[in-house]
Amino acid sequence: MSRAGGVFLAPERGKKVGCEIIQLFTKNSNQWNDPVLSKETAEKFKEEMKANGIKTAFAHDSYLINLGSPNETLYGRSLNAFIEEHKRAEALGLMGVVFHPGAHVGSGEEAAIGKIAEAINKTHEKTHGLKVLTLLENAAGQGSTIGYRFEHLASIMEKVKDQKRIGVCFDTQHAFAAGYDLRTEESYAKVWEEFDRIVGIKWLRAFHLNDSKKELGVRVDRHENIGKGLLGLTFFKCLMNDSRFENIPMSLETPKSEDCHEDKEALDLLRSL
Repeated sequence: MSRAGGVFLAPERGKKVGCEIIQLFTKNSNQWNDPVLSKETAEKFKEEMKANGIKTAFAHDSYLINLGSPNETLYGRSLNAFIEEHKRAEALGLMGVVFHPGAHVGSGEEAAIGKIAEAINKTHEKTHGLKVLTLLENAAGQGSTIGYRFEHLASIMEKVKDQKRIGVCFDTQHAFAAGYDLRTEESYAKVWEEFDRIVGIKWLRAFHLNDSKKELGVRVDRHENIGKGLLGLTFFKCLMNDSRFENIPMSLETPKSEDCHEDKEALDLLRSL
């Protein structure tokens, strides 16, 4: 949901299209500046959450952050911004901060995985005592991004010291683009068996429900509205009826116009499944 005009407007916008949970940016996602979040704004957001019946909310971090960068200046800036993302999320009472693990930009996957885990540990140290979770999002695999294989997520997570504050946000389009075929009941079951073996279903804390504009395994991040892409409704029907995930919050990240009617249509469709 948009935070335009104030982050406290997001819950009402969610209610208008039938949301039970929302995801939001706590600041401009394409700028480095970290404006101060006032206590008044944070309290108003919490009040609006209750008033609009939104059960829970989580943040997505800035797109500028790259915790896998070999450039120490960018890495340092990313780390500081990531720490601030956690502080704002905690102030707003959000359950977690979803983030793209990062990109190695030529340094190699192993080196980047180490830097990402190091950044998470430093963030947890700087935000000791906070409840907000750090949620690794699986990637589509564009460029040199980390996280398009389940093994990447597992490797990062096993290096995190505070296991109580780590989890996974599973993006359906990213998984499909990365080569995980979820389109049939049989392949759906196999992918989750693989995920559970490598990462562990117990670590799932959130979902991004997105259909895909792109074909299986092309490693391109392009979201499509539910039922209008190449993932297909069989997958979403399986997911909506999978009792393992019934208490895990799920957010849309699909294309929409200003009135968000596409969100309402998608939510109605998913619930009908």
